[in-house]
Amino acid sequence: MDSPMNQHGAPSWIQHSGKDPAAARKFYETVLGWTVADMPMQDGAAYPGIMVGENPVGGFMPQPVPEGQWLIYITVDDVDKRFKSALDNGAEAVSDPADFPGVGRIATIRDPHGASIAIITYEAPQG
Repeated sequence: MDSPMNQHGAPSWIQHSGKDPAAARKFYETVLGWTVADMPMQDGAAYPGIMVGENPVGGFMPQPVPEGQWLIYITVDDVDKRFKSALDNGAEAVSDPADFPGVGRIATIRDPHGASIAIITYEAPQG
């Protein structure tokens, strides 16, 4: 079976955002027994990645935001095409498609029923 990061339509990442990222990380490490490892990013920053075994499955947004939420990332074959289709079918743009070096192309939508998801096409592994 393909990795969820390569399979169109598969949930492939979860991300927590909230007022106090360090406290949220500690909460989930304690409650769920998660291992969270600081993953180096291309810009030199670290991203707290939720590890299941040897594999990262999500993370904690390092920058605080006013409202806490979990965001699910869905792998898609073409972010721009799927983003346009979502808007044409009643979704609202939360964030327009954008490239994130070392990660991929991402957009976030709010569906007509009020739920948000991110859509992503991952960059091909380097090297």
